[in-house]
Amino acid sequence: MRLALSWLTVLPLRVGSDEVDARAARRAIAFAPFVGILLGAAAVALLRLPLPDLVAGFLTVGFLALATRGMHLDGLADTADGLGCYGPPERALTVMKDGGAGPFAVVALIVILGAEAAAFPTVHWGAVLLALTTGRAAFILCCQRGIPAARPNGLGALVAGTQPRWTAALWWTALAAAGYFIHPWQGPLSIALSAALTLLLIRHTGKRFGGITGDVLGAACETATITVLAVNSL
Repeated sequence: MRLALSWLTVLPLRVGSDEVDARAARRAIAFAPFVGILLGAAAVALLRLPLPDLVAGFLTVGFLALATRGMHLDGLADTADGLGCYGPPERALTVMKDGGAGPFAVVALIVILGAEAAAFPTVHWGAVLLALTTGRAAFILCCQRGIPAARPNGLGALVAGTQPRWTAALWWTALAAAGYFIHPWQGPLSIALSAALTLLLIRHTGKRFGGITGDVLGAACETATITVLAVNSL
């Protein structure tokens, strides 16, 4: 859990380099949804401030970007640029590693951040918790056994294939059950749709890049988060 918090938040938790092995990485990814619960609780508190809805929504989006070092947004941007470029997987991976933001990245960020800012103030507080937890549960789907890494090094290589399928099934079943208590049909539907879109993203990036990268994990997180928010805002 300490490693998960160190990876996924700005909390000043130190983890020795000798502790970050495959076993620690597997556990950190499995614990990632708990980090989503903590971020969700902070977001709910922020949304309760006496502010206009859209102001509160954008402040919440900004807080989450700050609290996570913007890693997931960076992953979303790089994945969008990688998927938008032409050429073989090697060229797409080079574009993703470049660090610049191309037109696909800019559009993806505007759409996702704008949609999240608009949705956060309109949904039940439980849906905020559900959305941010589901976003981190998307990591577990990305890191299931049998899904390769696109590169031989980096975060993707460290966590790819570390999660047994039962871990993913357990977390996503629990999320669907939690969603039922928020709204009997919208909650479970949002979880099912999030899982479907995340798996579709994994399949497409697997064909395009040859596997997952840390950027794909960030894109999956934001995809799952906005899906839950959008469905629960209906």
